[in-house]
Amino acid sequence: MKKFLAYSIAIISFVFLLQNNLVYALPSLKDSNLQVESFVSGLTSPTSMLFLDENNILVLEKDGNVRLVSNGVLQDQPLVTLDVDNKNERGLLGVERIDENIFLYATVKDGGVMNRIFKYSLAPGPELTNEEVFMDLPGTPATNHQGGKLAVSKDGYLYSVTGELQRNGKDQNILNGPDPDFSGAILKTNPNDASPAPNNPLQGDNPDDPINWYQAYGIRNSFGLGVDPVSGTLWDTENGEKSHDEINLVSPGFNSGWKLVMGPISDSGVSDNDLVNLPNSNYKDPILSFIDSFGITDIEFLSSDKLGAQYSNNAFVGDLAYGNLYRFELNAERTDFNLNAPGLDDRVVDNNKELDSILFGEGFGGITDLKTGPDGLFYVLSFADGIIYRIS
Repeated sequence: MKKFLAYSIAIISFVFLLQNNLVYALPSLKDSNLQVESFVSGLTSPTSMLFLDENNILVLEKDGNVRLVSNGVLQDQPLVTLDVDNKNERGLLGVERIDENIFLYATVKDGGVMNRIFKYSLAPGPELTNEEVFMDLPGTPATNHQGGKLAVSKDGYLYSVTGELQRNGKDQNILNGPDPDFSGAILKTNPNDASPAPNNPLQGDNPDDPINWYQAYGIRNSFGLGVDPVSGTLWDTENGEKSHDEINLVSPGFNSGWKLVMGPISDSGVSDNDLVNLPNSNYKDPILSFIDSFGITDIEFLSSDKLGAQYSNNAFVGDLAYGNLYRFELNAERTDFNLNAPGLDDRVVDNNKELDSILFGEGFGGITDLKTGPDGLFYVLSFADGIIYRIS
């Protein structure tokens, strides 16, 4: 995925100068019955957000600040400031809540660079207290491909995704490479003690083997994890190298195919037998891929009908380069998208007409997170604009 900085510079073109202040043109939506507004501004390179309740939102800034939005107002002082390594795609990246615990995913230096998941107690105020190290994950050698998103499974476990960090192991489908090491993988972890979730599909005899935690591997880099509120199924987005950004349904044991496959395996020149096939693993083509790689980011299922019944439980996906927002209806089994536009039967978006058929909105200034709010409205986090936009 291209560097955050490069995207930020490109997307500043959305900004215009008025009365000596920077004012952002509001994004546009295809549906004229909907409106978009700037809900909260003044954030610096925000990467993720989390609604605590109807009044309070946590927003992460890449440089290490956990900001609080209370009653629509960005508070001056961060709740927590972490000492992070923010080079390139490193930084404070992911946040999630399970019961009264808050989890943060950040790149830190502690005897070496690593991606660390912190665990906090959520106290009244709100405040984050009782910081502890929950889990350490690899963070080198690359300064990009850190992953960082967190999600909660329907049965209450913590999902996390680590990028491949430009490593060349079995996690990356290199048959003679080093053994799995948590890179390029989606983990499912017990939030109480950081042990593997008991139903993980790839568990082996060695209790310390990283594959005990795996839900998926063969992932290049991901800035989006989403759990379908209807089916409980996990989905991810994935960034291609030069082409084929992906949207995937993550079945347990999913092998996404990198470094041998991005997009449909039929276009890659390899077969399933060329991949590292761990016991109980499975390769599946993406539900959809994009011929161009422009930084697909978060995926959210709108668990509300406040925007209209036609949008309820649809999947929405953002991107970083263009600030576009895409919308997908799911089939009755919620295992696939209903892609009715001509040309999309190959599951590859390869021209502007096909892209326009899934476009919901544009001009969001580099999307890093999407959330359904407690009010049932839709919230979009913009990295370059430093704004939470609200769609109503």
